[in-house]
Amino acid sequence: MKRPLLWAMSMAAAISVSAQMPIVQTNYTADPAPMVHNDTIFLYTSHDDDKAEGFLMKNWLLYTSTDMVNWQDRGVVASLEDFKWFDRDNGAWAIQVIERNGKYYMYCPLHGHGIGVLVADSPYGPFKDPLGEPLVWQKEHWYDIDPTVMIDDDGQAYMYWGNPNLYMVKLNEDMISYSGDIVQHPAITDYQEGPWLYRRGDNYYLAFASTCCPEGIGYAMSKSIEGPWEYQGHIMDHTDRTRGNHPGIIDYKGKTYVFGQNTDLLKLEMPEYKERRSISAAEMHFNADGTIQEVPYWFDNTIEQIEPLDPYALNEAEKMAWGYGLKTVARNPWAAHERWNQLVTNIDNGEYIKVRGVDFGKGAKKFDANVSCPLYGGVMEIRIDDIDGPKIGEITVKGTKNAIETLSCPISGAEGVHDLYFVFKGSKEQKRNLFNFDSWKFHK
Repeated sequence: MKRPLLWAMSMAAAISVSAQMPIVQTNYTADPAPMVHNDTIFLYTSHDDDKAEGFLMKNWLLYTSTDMVNWQDRGVVASLEDFKWFDRDNGAWAIQVIERNGKYYMYCPLHGHGIGVLVADSPYGPFKDPLGEPLVWQKEHWYDIDPTVMIDDDGQAYMYWGNPNLYMVKLNEDMISYSGDIVQHPAITDYQEGPWLYRRGDNYYLAFASTCCPEGIGYAMSKSIEGPWEYQGHIMDHTDRTRGNHPGIIDYKGKTYVFGQNTDLLKLEMPEYKERRSISAAEMHFNADGTIQEVPYWFDNTIEQIEPLDPYALNEAEKMAWGYGLKTVARNPWAAHERWNQLVTNIDNGEYIKVRGVDFGKGAKKFDANVSCPLYGGVMEIRIDDIDGPKIGEITVKGTKNAIETLSCPISGAEGVHDLYFVFKGSKEQKRNLFNFDSWKFHK
């Protein structure tokens, strides 16, 4: 997903600051599966390949946030290779992760081979296959996709899934087996695929991708997790501004958010449709009777930052609100204790990272950047408010070879709350792949 030189700077002028573009730009992401754990949002996603024409999906990714606007890339959390019995190199479709008794269960559709399950002791993984076979596989058809799981108040867990039919089973307490028969629910108006279970008070909600094409996000309600489900309408209406969709809904810090997908990043490159999707989010509101107020299209929303970011803590460079054109790679894929830690790479002249809502308080005096540079390198301009906003510092990055080193510079003019920009500039010798950016920290 690399762009021509200076592309990112030109796009900054073209995109309205109030528009809600996709929350991840360094990868194509789809099928959002948010989970709240320890005051943090864990957003698990499927992963469209950068060169995909149709579906080309081999692994699943993880992003985290505590403020809904700055998202930290945690890398590949699981892949098709974790299922030794699945012998295809494509088909890593929509997942969901749920916690029970200190373990984390990832339910994974393996297209044409049912639904498998992976288990981990941490939401970051590593996830392992406890069964060596599918949890569910109705071999007479290929409808076993897009699982969603909820544990009800009585401790009974349920899994729903299916396109175009809707199926349900009761999971056992071990979460890797089920009891009773697979139940096929009656057809729900406008239901296509991608179900998502959610509960608010006494109301159960089944959100879903509505009938293709284009898809919106529809929903049904019930007073029981087992249904019957009554169609209510749209969370987001069908629109020609995108094609596919897949909902994920969470409550977080007093608000409710719906996640879905679109092709808004792809449209920055080309007008035609490819299976290269991106995840967006919007706040969701309810009527007095529990029904959901329709949400405008993603681009027409604005996500409010929940809390400011602390610049005096060590912050990973891969935590960002915007980083179009950049990529990430595992800093050390062999280090199990920090397998989630990423480097920002493929940094070209004119590209930048935006971090929203940074609270400098009474003022920062010094800045540290942990970087590595094998060749000529470049310059990191540190600016506030805009890519052309006041420059509060600057670091020249060169000559570290492959080692990550801490480089520092003085800071002036950083007080109060501002959006923070790291703007990257090359030299006559080097315009692309200037250096790698690991982490940063300000000092008072």
